[in-house]
Amino acid sequence: MVAFANAKGGRLLIGVKDNGKIAGVRTEEEFHMVEAAAQMYCKPEIVFRRKDWMVESRKVLEIVIPESKEKPVFAQKDKGKWLAYVRVDDENVLANVVMLNVWKKQKSTKGVKINYSKAEKFLLSYVNQNKNISLNQFYKQAGISRYRAINILSDLIVVGIIDYDFQGNRILYKLKNEKKQP
Repeated sequence: MVAFANAKGGRLLIGVKDNGKIAGVRTEEEFHMVEAAAQMYCKPEIVFRRKDWMVESRKVLEIVIPESKEKPVFAQKDKGKWLAYVRVDDENVLANVVMLNVWKKQKSTKGVKINYSKAEKFLLSYVNQNKNISLNQFYKQAGISRYRAINILSDLIVVGIIDYDFQGNRILYKLKNEKKQP
């Protein structure tokens, strides 16, 4: 649920197996488990909609999770340990420090100031020639601190110049694709 809330939203189908077979739900207990999870194990609490469907004479619950306006949304993994995830295709990916910084900056009323220094020039030239770069590659090859690299990447993501490039569980960075005008 957290991964959907931190992305563009999504839908959970309770009573449908991973292979698409309709198993159905027999009681309201499944809904109450989802409701309890959204309240107790998500921070902030996830507010979702419920739809009930009858498929092949079996009840299926559709849980509609909207994109959160309060990103990041965290899930409690262990007692006291809260992690943020994002949905990418059909996987939940652990949000990294750059994503957390982007969400923090998007909430801020300060805005973002871009300094076009050697580090920014290096980054933009590198991703233009090589398609993408990791956080570690960036700060090591640019000769800057990890902290500065995180701030540069998050600033450029917030203003729409750089974007995430998810490759499996790796988060890389690339130039943002410009949408073509019709």
